[in-house]
Amino acid sequence: MRTVERVVPSPSRIGLDLIAIEPGTDIALDLRMEAVSEGVLVTGTVRSEAVGECSRCLEQFTEPVDLFLTELFAYPNSVTDQTSEEDEVYRVEDDLIDLEPVLVDAVGLELPLQPLCSDDCAGLCPECGIRLAIAESGHGHDTMDPRWAGLAAKFGAGSEEPSSEIDSMNNEEK
Repeated sequence: MRTVERVVPSPSRIGLDLIAIEPGTDIALDLRMEAVSEGVLVTGTVRSEAVGECSRCLEQFTEPVDLFLTELFAYPNSVTDQTSEEDEVYRVEDDLIDLEPVLVDAVGLELPLQPLCSDDCAGLCPECGIRLAIAESGHGHDTMDPRWAGLAAKFGAGSEEPSSEIDSMNNEEK
């Protein structure tokens, strides 16, 4: 059994489209590697920080990544190696184990598909696109149903001065 505590830079972008651990970001590994009959069992914690874009308001934010790993790396010619598909289990190659694919898989499963900067993020105004978190209280837009726009334009609705047709109708009534 061997314990390993290291801080290593991320070799590549690890994560999803909207949120990931960026290349060069420190990844803290606190691992325990044990020789078992079928290979090397790696257990421990991985800590880092992911950078993401909120799926509602599109603001950039950071989120801590803290996950627990348990993975078996099979020895060459072990029963596990012989009875498993190639991509079903990780393998010890030349007395080395490659943790990068394990981290890619674990981080990808841990991160949210639709990340949010906060649980109560209000998002963007659908009319003007301003972030609702910074908009004034009661932010809204007076919009008219486009099916009524032609009729409203004919009778001057929404303008401060009545249209000439409305004036002529009013004069006829008097």
